[in-house]
Amino acid sequence: MKPLINAVADGVYQINLTPPIDGFEDFISAWLVMGPPPALVDVGPAATGPQLLRALEALGIARLDYLLLTHIHLDHAGAAGRIAARFPAAKVVCHPKAIPHLVDPTRLWEGSRKVLGALADAYGPIAPLPAERLVSADGFAEEGLEAVPTPGHAVHHVSFFSPAALFAGEACGVHYTLAGGREYMRPATPPAFFMDTALASIDALIARAPGPMVVGHFGMKPDGLALLRRHRAQLLFWERWMNARTGAFAPEEAVERCAQGLLAEDPLLGAFGLFPEPARERERYFLKNSISGFLGWVAGN
Repeated sequence: MKPLINAVADGVYQINLTPPIDGFEDFISAWLVMGPPPALVDVGPAATGPQLLRALEALGIARLDYLLLTHIHLDHAGAAGRIAARFPAAKVVCHPKAIPHLVDPTRLWEGSRKVLGALADAYGPIAPLPAERLVSADGFAEEGLEAVPTPGHAVHHVSFFSPAALFAGEACGVHYTLAGGREYMRPATPPAFFMDTALASIDALIARAPGPMVVGHFGMKPDGLALLRRHRAQLLFWERWMNARTGAFAPEEAVERCAQGLLAEDPLLGAFGLFPEPARERERYFLKNSISGFLGWVAGN
């Protein structure tokens, strides 16, 4: 499938990638920053690596200096090996905790398959990267690019500031603007989730008062600061909502009951019904995954 290339800012292109899964047509992107230095933020799953390479060829990209990985979940980093092989000058920048898993992705792949099942198979396995290609994001700052550790969605999550935008990965959850300008925002809080860690990361980004901000799922948003504040308030709302219902649901029905309740009562989920049916199924799956993470946090606190 031909990727969709959008120029979203001066020298910044969104490359939409479509894995072979119903409902995932507008869910995954790679982001090209022309630079200098030329960089690619996230690379999508292994299954869409050929789409991304075709898009970069169409844009005339002969060299990349950096592949910047916000985190190493399969939908963000799965194609890293393939893209790095095509651009041998590029360094791969990621959280230091991610480096061993990119050198030897065996445990990452096995864990992903255990959690995601058929979805992991559709994304495809991640290829190993040579250790000498990998750079720790700790203290990374090059020609206007700067890495900020933002654990929460994952312990190995990093956000990247550039002159054009903040690339926040999933530190600000998932955000869509749907028909009629309706807003849909969902936490991305899979197990194991730690609320205090996530809030500290959000606060670190808020302190920088970002303007334009890229949300991994999905797109560039004009007012990152306002979005981060709304997402922070949403996390606190979920925590209060679940604390008020602790013990009200049997363990085997808690996730489903919470999903029903939050879809009815969280205003930032109110546009859920505007997604096409396959995308609703995708969002329902990830919503329950996020609820599972929150329930674990609430149970332990």
